[in-house]
Amino acid sequence: MATYPNGLRGRLVRPHEEPPPGRHLLGRIAFLDHHRPPAVRDGVADMGVHLARDERALVTEVWETDAPPTSGMYQDLVYAHDGEYLFCAGQIPEGGSYREPVREAYDAAFDLISELGYPHVIRIWHFINDINRANADGMEIYRDFCLGRAEAVDRRLGPAGEMPAATGIGSLGGGISWYLLASRSGRIRHLENPLQVPAPSYPHRYGPRPPKFARATSLSPPGLDGAGDVFVAGTASILGHETIHEGDVAKQCDVTLANMAKVLSRENLLAHGIDDGRTLKDLRLVKVYLRREEDLEAVRSACAEAFSDTAEIVYFTVDICRSDLLVEIEGIAPRAPA
Repeated sequence: MATYPNGLRGRLVRPHEEPPPGRHLLGRIAFLDHHRPPAVRDGVADMGVHLARDERALVTEVWETDAPPTSGMYQDLVYAHDGEYLFCAGQIPEGGSYREPVREAYDAAFDLISELGYPHVIRIWHFINDINRANADGMEIYRDFCLGRAEAVDRRLGPAGEMPAATGIGSLGGGISWYLLASRSGRIRHLENPLQVPAPSYPHRYGPRPPKFARATSLSPPGLDGAGDVFVAGTASILGHETIHEGDVAKQCDVTLANMAKVLSRENLLAHGIDDGRTLKDLRLVKVYLRREEDLEAVRSACAEAFSDTAEIVYFTVDICRSDLLVEIEGIAPRAPA
């Protein structure tokens, strides 16, 4: 069975932990009690996101490959690439409106992707301070963000342009921090959930432009018929396009996990032309976002039952893209070793 020439792997580690022998750091995202601008630090493309409320919650997400990467800065973005994979990260300073700076940031990312030759965007994460508050014009900041993103995507990919799995979640400061992964080769397939309306088709009640993301993205190496790695987007208690079980975190968690299971199911993967199937037990690098600190134990208990004992799971207390959502979960179901 064919495999990628360089293996991409994400891990959650404690600060300053070194990669295993023979592996190289492609990118590093530190979840901190403050924000840290994107830069090349000690030869590594690095950024800090303000998600931790105290030192106990400090954790770092690293992306490793087999080949030593080349890193640098492009406009305000930090990046690294190894010939097969690209990591890119940026921050947008706090401001009264985000529409234009988000559009400019996406334009810069598209330019970098094109210039370096990594056409397959696999996954994007966005961490948005004050995500549910109003901007200077009275529009919710998340809707303001979605407007700028949609305009950039329209201009570069066209109105029907497909975007990968993504997360759009709150943060504790620092404007908007975001990062992405892209690939030079392989087959990308963006997956939807039959229980949910695709996010780009949401009605106007959710803002002037809907979110642009898929429910999951599969990255298959050349010659592999199965799903490869499945990157599950930030997932919440939404059926159709409506929030379900407002105010009840236990029921919202159940719907969230059911949505993730549906996306990964063999039935759904077959519907997307992929002869494969996964379960929640296959998920790794799980990030759980909670609106209320008091819900932590209930959600932790549900996740412990749903996910494998060996899954890496980290919890953050931040706002979520809709004010009536209490929990959002994401993860990655890696392909089985060849």
